[in-house]
Amino acid sequence: MQEDQIRDLVKKVYQCLSEKKAEDIRVIDIRDVTVVADYFIIATVNNAPQLSALMDAVDEVMYKNGVHAKHTEGNQHSSWVLMDYEDIIVHLFSHEDRLFYDLERIWQDGVDVDIQNI
Repeated sequence: MQEDQIRDLVKKVYQCLSEKKAEDIRVIDIRDVTVVADYFIIATVNNAPQLSALMDAVDEVMYKNGVHAKHTEGNQHSSWVLMDYEDIIVHLFSHEDRLFYDLERIWQDGVDVDIQNI
């Protein structure tokens, strides 16, 4: 996938997470850090129904754009869900697990992305 297509998908996923009231949504550009993916999108969820809605919303956005999950870890009953779309990996966390795993610290060599400037 070309970089402009990837950035467009990042925006769309960010927007759908925002519309479904995900909290503290962060985008990290990890292209210069790893070959695992280009971007991480990290968000906090408040409860299982919201997690399920967010998972469905992200999947719908990606599916409508011809992208299918390569792998998904966790489900609506988990406290951390990882959705791997190759170039974009979406992490949905409970408040507690987000603090505990602190991906932002682990991937601090990545670049925080201002979604308005992507």
